[in-house]
Amino acid sequence: MKTVIIDGYVDEPACFGVPPFISPYIRYVAGALQDRGVQEKDIHYFTIDSIRDDPNTAADHIKRANTVIIIAGMTVPGKYLRSTPINPEEIKNIFSATKGLKILGGPIRLGFSLEGGKKALNVIQTNNDIIFCKKDIEAFVYDLFGENNKDAQDCQHRFRTVEEIGRWGTKGAFMINKHPEYPNVMCELETYRGCGRQIHCSFCTEPFYGSPDHRPVSDVISEVSQLHTRGARFFRIGRQPDILSYHAMDKGGDTPEPDPQAILSLYRGIRNVAPKLKVLHMDNVNPGTIAAYPEQCREIIHTIMKYHTPGDVAALGMESADPEVVKANGLKAMPDDVFEAIKMINELGRAPGINGMPHILPGINLVHGLKGESKRTFELNYDFLKHVLESDMLLRRINIRQVMTFSGTAMEREPDSVRKHKNLFLKYKERIRKDIDMPMLKKIVPRGTILKDVLCEINDGKICFGRQMGSYPLLMGIPSNLPTGKFIDVTVTRHGHRSITGVPFPLNINTAPLALIQELPGLGKKQAGLVYNKLPFSDSDDLIKRTGHKGIIPYIKF
Repeated sequence: MKTVIIDGYVDEPACFGVPPFISPYIRYVAGALQDRGVQEKDIHYFTIDSIRDDPNTAADHIKRANTVIIIAGMTVPGKYLRSTPINPEEIKNIFSATKGLKILGGPIRLGFSLEGGKKALNVIQTNNDIIFCKKDIEAFVYDLFGENNKDAQDCQHRFRTVEEIGRWGTKGAFMINKHPEYPNVMCELETYRGCGRQIHCSFCTEPFYGSPDHRPVSDVISEVSQLHTRGARFFRIGRQPDILSYHAMDKGGDTPEPDPQAILSLYRGIRNVAPKLKVLHMDNVNPGTIAAYPEQCREIIHTIMKYHTPGDVAALGMESADPEVVKANGLKAMPDDVFEAIKMINELGRAPGINGMPHILPGINLVHGLKGESKRTFELNYDFLKHVLESDMLLRRINIRQVMTFSGTAMEREPDSVRKHKNLFLKYKERIRKDIDMPMLKKIVPRGTILKDVLCEINDGKICFGRQMGSYPLLMGIPSNLPTGKFIDVTVTRHGHRSITGVPFPLNINTAPLALIQELPGLGKKQAGLVYNKLPFSDSDDLIKRTGHKGIIPYIKF
């Protein structure tokens, strides 16, 4: 039973997103197939990027497949460094190339749009030839491949259970070995889904899943163990609305009470079964949870600090600094609460780690086009961020987007709000990038900072772009023709709005081109030219004697 799984889903595009990663969707579907007896050798996996790069890479497999499964969609709009989600035309072309069963699922069931400010629409035309999964695709596939070999059209659409993904997450771990960029792949881990709040944010799709459905700690640890055995070294605990609320206790209020012991067991357990891991990061944090339970959250952050890896980001779902917008949309926290959350995370996590990045910093999500938004909203948001900067607190990244509206959310009834302040939104966004992002970045990684283990990802022949593996890694431009797929250390030399320029560390001064030498801290173009013209140097004493530029010695080799 030859089955082809195509990964067209892209997660977390904000602030250039994550490096190459494999989502739980892919592993769950593969695990469900394994659970039904489909052999590993009969499950073929392709990313949409690999098909775009070389259409022939998957053509024969798709043509001969008994079943073609496409995972598609996204729920957060934004910019992409490399991957972009699969689009409807690509889905159509892939399905037209096979005579096998065609199954489409993933976040696309909620609707499709490539940019914020627009409603996510059902743009996929399905018929008897294409099965569009209306709930969890992994559960559908499991039922379809059951002992009775159900007809696809008669198969029920349902949500999977925690017990099922406990099996499928572990069984599907082998899929990481099939990823085209293995072993440099981030593994997304799911702890729970569903929202424990009594009042839900107007735009959020998480309430569609109902009350939180927490995975047992032991199941998550078993999944990590299998992935680690398969060679996984990069992990992100990212598939939950609020990491602080993992196994939180419902006390009848709007915000469940965190369970620090559960998160301690999770992080300690992951470290025990994955001793060779290189990255352990997290994602979403509800600032309202910190406001309601500061002592428990402080304990949790201490735990995360003990077991994670540096460069971690606590992405705070602020959405708006306008109290009127907060109230109109059922948002999670008032501006003062968010400020205190930023303050706590800075106090505990801003010290630099061994990779050159702070241990853990907050990030901020701002969403525009929400109910009650006015011109004053933009000023309040800007003033809030300015206050954070002037208070000497750090934000790793500021994600500014326009709301993507999905059917079934409260925002579905607000079709014009996203267009009302379009021009103002663009000017305000640029103002934040210039006035907030750049000076913030200069504080986080000052010139001369050494950033370790930067993965070179894209090379146009003149500039190589790279990032550290992580949850929201910093984009780095290196003015050199470097091989992709390799890890290097980088010296920070210049700052952009949301990215930096750097040079390899240590830079071989005797073989480096002028374009790299003139980037070194302490040198300008004219001085770099003088140094370049006196190459080669025998050692640091020789360089200092003949040029006087001892300030570059810490960043070079001979």
